[in-house]
Amino acid sequence: MELLCGIDEAGRGPIAGPVCAAAVVLSPNFPIDLLNDSKKLNESQRLKLEQIIKDEAIAWAIGWANRKEIDEVNILQATMHAMERSYKRIARSGLQISSVVVDGNRSPSIDVPCFAVIKGDATIPQIMAASILAKTARDRLMMLLSKRYPLWGFESHKGYPTKAHKAACRLYGPSPIQRYSFTY
Repeated sequence: MELLCGIDEAGRGPIAGPVCAAAVVLSPNFPIDLLNDSKKLNESQRLKLEQIIKDEAIAWAIGWANRKEIDEVNILQATMHAMERSYKRIARSGLQISSVVVDGNRSPSIDVPCFAVIKGDATIPQIMAASILAKTARDRLMMLLSKRYPLWGFESHKGYPTKAHKAACRLYGPSPIQRYSFTY
């Protein structure tokens, strides 16, 4: 059986926190009609689908790149590293992945054929599933970080450059998880 792995990320646009990537291999009988781009789902829908994906996928994995890595190598390269990490976690399980599809116009360096698909998170079930897992994992982490760093309001904006986030940075200075290579 040929196994297709989908990869997507969450967190390229924020000015604080890590970038997260997820890799997913769906089973042939996965209910793909439930899936959608994570940006088109509300939080409750994403959380329900997250559990279904984790329960029914053949394999799934999460990879991260922290804000220091983002500042050192830039957000694009850090995203590629997070994608590679998520894929390698699945590959280490012994699954023989036939090919990989990645949302966007660039693909990470991995050891099987890998194809970038623009708007793949809206059209390819494996990427949709990865989109959901990456988004829920990153949002969960940002909620935890909001408790550690309450002044910056991460629970409401998840590190994105909102007016409130930028105002908090001006008032309190950059948070310990701020991406210094980004303007705020």
